[in-house]
Amino acid sequence: MKLISWNVNGLRACLTHGFAESFAQLDADIFSVQETKMQPGQADFAPEGYTEYTYSAEKKGYSGTACWCREQPLAVTTGIGIEEHDHEGRVLTLEYPAFWLVNCYTPNSQDGLKRLDYRMEWENAFRAYLLALDARKPVILCGDLNVAHTEIDIKNAKTNRMSAGFTDQERGKMTELLDAGFADSFRVLHPDEVKYSWWSYRFHAREKNAGWRIDYFIVSRRIADRIRAAEIHNEIFGSDHCPVELDIDL
Repeated sequence: MKLISWNVNGLRACLTHGFAESFAQLDADIFSVQETKMQPGQADFAPEGYTEYTYSAEKKGYSGTACWCREQPLAVTTGIGIEEHDHEGRVLTLEYPAFWLVNCYTPNSQDGLKRLDYRMEWENAFRAYLLALDARKPVILCGDLNVAHTEIDIKNAKTNRMSAGFTDQERGKMTELLDAGFADSFRVLHPDEVKYSWWSYRFHAREKNAGWRIDYFIVSRRIADRIRAAEIHNEIFGSDHCPVELDIDL
């Protein structure tokens, strides 16, 4: 099974920069996107052979997640069941017979870390949500998790320490998640490889490859031995993020 995840930073904008062609080229069984920045029906994209599921933020032009699936899931859930966390279209969960697919766009701590306290509450609630799913069947979590976990996941670790996405607190929460029974699929197969999935639009960052690895496939550790490939498609443009891939036998 081939899975793709991509923060498109506005689906309508990405469609004008080759999204449909990249979608076809990547040929995924489930294609998940984050930061759609739209309400249902605002984009003209209906790939043949796929069923679309969307979860939009209440605030227009903000956040949002979507999945296109070749095989229809048994059930689809939006949010994590906690009212304070379920207004921004951030978590879309698909249930399949052998696993859960959770498509997530994690809240950014923002400039000045003004949303870091909320981010910590979110992290605890989201980890509890994933563990409750994992108790029933294995989980595949994908998305823009808005954290570079270790120093090899970011170009300039020293100068970015305590910046949003590279605070000790956010990195610690990723460690807590992994320690709770999950595995970072890219690091399972590529423990030391330096590769990034997001680059600022400023300072010619992508041209210089001054990036961050903040887009992930995280899997229940008990299925990590079924991972066949984990890729970061930094050759694909259209957003300030690039697509990431998981191939897994399930």
